[in-house]
Amino acid sequence: MNLLDFLVSPAAAQAAGAPAQPSPYSGLIMIGLMFVFFWFFLIRPQMKRAKEHRELLARLEKGDEVMTSGGIAGRITELGESLVTVEIAQNVSIKVQRQAITAVLPKGTLKSA
Repeated sequence: MNLLDFLVSPAAAQAAGAPAQPSPYSGLIMIGLMFVFFWFFLIRPQMKRAKEHRELLARLEKGDEVMTSGGIAGRITELGESLVTVEIAQNVSIKVQRQAITAVLPKGTLKSA
């Protein structure tokens, strides 16, 4: 009897035979589950937000009060295909890309601010 017999029993140290092979499909199942996870929690919500933003940009009209991605609030005075003129103060207008508009504010928001 040696020192290792006290730490590891001889029966546990003996090989029990060939280990069972894992299923060859388990890796494919895990990849499929990861894809489903990414689809429902990352890709699909991003596609939904992009669609809502496209619809918001399509509904823009002259006179709408908007917020840009830079945090500038103003009223639309002129609409172009890719640029929008936004009046941010009396007689002060800037041109921004249409994609930079992130929100349409309720009417009268700028007067109360």
